[in-house]
Amino acid sequence: MRIELDQEKDGRWIAEVSDLPGVMAYGGTQEEAILKVKALALRVIADRLEHGEEIPELGEVFAGPA
Repeated sequence: MRIELDQEKDGRWIAEVSDLPGVMAYGGTQEEAILKVKALALRVIADRLEHGEEIPELGEVFAGPA
């Protein structure tokens, strides 16, 4: 999954995972924004798995029977 970064006019950084709609986070630095968006992406993925939703992005991560 790719993380996109952009800096707001007020100096804050925003990181977004475009493969997971709505997964974005702000940080005071690039590193902080990246760490926050990674954590959020993992929470979203875990929630989807717990609810039986398919995660196409993880198709190659897990091997064997579902």
